[in-house]
Amino acid sequence: MPKWNHVTNVTFDEIRPGATASLSHTLSQTEIEVLALVSGDVDPFHVTGNGAAAVRPDSSSTDAAGAEAFIAAVLGTTLPGPGMKILRANLSFRGTITVGDTLTATVTAQEKLAAGAQVTFACRCVNQLRDELVVGTVTVAAPTQRVTYAEVVPPELILRRGDSFAQLYKACEQLPAVLCAVVHPCDRDSLLGPIEAAQRGLITPVLVGPEKKIRSVAQAEGIDLGPYQLVAAPHSHAAAARAVELARTGEVEALMKGSLHTDELLAAVVPSATGLRTARRISHVFVMDVPSYPRMLLITDAAINIYPKLEEKVDIVQNAIDLAHVLGIKQPRVAIVSAVETVNAKIESTIEAAALCKMADRGQITGALLDGPLAFDNAISQQAAQTKGIVSPVAGLADILLVPDLEAGNMLAKQLCYLAGAEGAGIVMGTRVPIVLTSRADSVRTRLASTALLALVAHGRRSRQGVST
Repeated sequence: MPKWNHVTNVTFDEIRPGATASLSHTLSQTEIEVLALVSGDVDPFHVTGNGAAAVRPDSSSTDAAGAEAFIAAVLGTTLPGPGMKILRANLSFRGTITVGDTLTATVTAQEKLAAGAQVTFACRCVNQLRDELVVGTVTVAAPTQRVTYAEVVPPELILRRGDSFAQLYKACEQLPAVLCAVVHPCDRDSLLGPIEAAQRGLITPVLVGPEKKIRSVAQAEGIDLGPYQLVAAPHSHAAAARAVELARTGEVEALMKGSLHTDELLAAVVPSATGLRTARRISHVFVMDVPSYPRMLLITDAAINIYPKLEEKVDIVQNAIDLAHVLGIKQPRVAIVSAVETVNAKIESTIEAAALCKMADRGQITGALLDGPLAFDNAISQQAAQTKGIVSPVAGLADILLVPDLEAGNMLAKQLCYLAGAEGAGIVMGTRVPIVLTSRADSVRTRLASTALLALVAHGRRSRQGVST
């Protein structure tokens, strides 16, 4: 729907029989789908995805809802406008609507009734071919006092469309399963997760932990462990150490956390002599599927590094850039976020952001476009960036958000999930093999997406090392 710079109503006393108003609008795919949701008409025969008209003899509830909505829009914004209330309607529906149709709704005042300031309007809605979609009358209680609004912007409805996780699954379709050590899978969720991933062909799990406990859980859940290797370890600490050993010797290509604490697993991963460290700082990356954001969004570090300093952030951001490359983002845009978008000596993260950008200019960070400091709004909203006069190839288009510290990152990721309907898969980078830190709060979809990340990173490393798949 269009934006109105100035909306003023017409009061009951000002309305004269014969007064008329019209509104035209061209329908988008999103609007058709929203109308289908509102009307409950989810028949795919009625809602076409390619913009072609649905061929059917009868009018669907989607068509009726769409045409009626435009009549209500004229009444609510123009004649009588703000302050009116629809009392009753007598409308007949016919014809169809589809993506690209231009609808024109017209209302004409017929008669007035002083009691209740009632006005009856003759209503009609047609498409660009002048085919009549709706005809009839609507009676409203007209406003009796002047109401004026400035800069009226109808709410923007955004449906989940990109589906970042679906892209991950698609990228794994032709890849062979990855050998993955599942560390201490001794409860329902930590055992079902890798089994689900195995059934999707993402991994071949190697179950590492107390054999009796694992088999007991499998029996209780009706899981057949016959196809899977089980490596015995007496307890969670031993399971972590054994899984890391399997990765160091090349017997597995990835690790997945089971029902042990993250600190237990990382304690086995971190030691230089016996763990899985590389020259890089170990860090975690969330890959977020946010319904209102048009692209995959990576957030780092929200799980491992609590208060990273500048030299640690260099590795953290490079790890995220490397992951973005694996995910097919050739030149990711990195927004280094802070509370403000200007360098402030009192806010250390803004100084570090400026330093990171200069380091990228000097080739100390490669493979991406960096900008910062950027506040969260102008990192992900082009409109916010333009309003603040920020000229940047990153602002409003970020693929990666580098947060100041773990607290900020963790809260940001969880707020997106619980307030914005996002979902977040995650992976540990900077280690010899990719590691997934699962959580009991993860949905099946999130667990599978994290495992898909793991598989893609493992195959990416195979390719770099020249190992045949």
